[in-house]
Amino acid sequence: MDFITGEIIAIDKPLGWTSFDAVKRLRGAIQRRLGVRKFKVGHAGTLDPLATGVLIICTGRATRQIAGLQDGLKEYEAELTLGATTPSFDLETEIDARMPYEHITREDVDRVLPSFTGRVMQVPPVFSAVKVDGKRAYSYARKGKEVELKAKSLEIKEIEVLEFNPPLLKLRVLCSKGTYIRALARDIGEALGSGAHLSGLRRTRVGDISVADCLDIDRALDVIANGPLTFPQE
Repeated sequence: MDFITGEIIAIDKPLGWTSFDAVKRLRGAIQRRLGVRKFKVGHAGTLDPLATGVLIICTGRATRQIAGLQDGLKEYEAELTLGATTPSFDLETEIDARMPYEHITREDVDRVLPSFTGRVMQVPPVFSAVKVDGKRAYSYARKGKEVELKAKSLEIKEIEVLEFNPPLLKLRVLCSKGTYIRALARDIGEALGSGAHLSGLRRTRVGDISVADCLDIDRALDVIANGPLTFPQE
């Protein structure tokens, strides 16, 4: 592997890890392999700690490709729990409200989902990295402060029902960068006359890279530590 000229390493991010955790582990392994104290490593498209799946890691000069890589369409498998909401729209925070969901039918789901495809406006979660007056929105939310976030334009190409077993609703979502699946869960719950939060998320594709192309973290570290090593030609 030529880490200096640049490698693109796709990993299947484990549950509970931040994207930075993954970058830090791989960077440390590369630094040990090259015998250097500093080395440039970045990732294309952040995944929340409660999400798993495709995370693209770029090394050396390949970090210049990050912007292009994260512009690619992203595919997710999302599990929504109907009838309950949380402040973060996922399991990062405790349930703050419960509401009836028994009235929701599969026909209702099929009726509302088309309204969320195409070019849509979405208000990001307050528990997000969106900047407000120079600070991340989550820094306000975690202190109990209210912030007003503006809706952003994005594109959702496809939404497919994978399973409907109330209160669980599992979806496949193909969307543009900047889409918050947590916010989509919130909006779908409201459209169904109830509430919902995201109870599971797996990113299955980024651009042309699918989860089948990914290494688990242990395999990635092994390849870095023991794989063939080359250096850029002068």
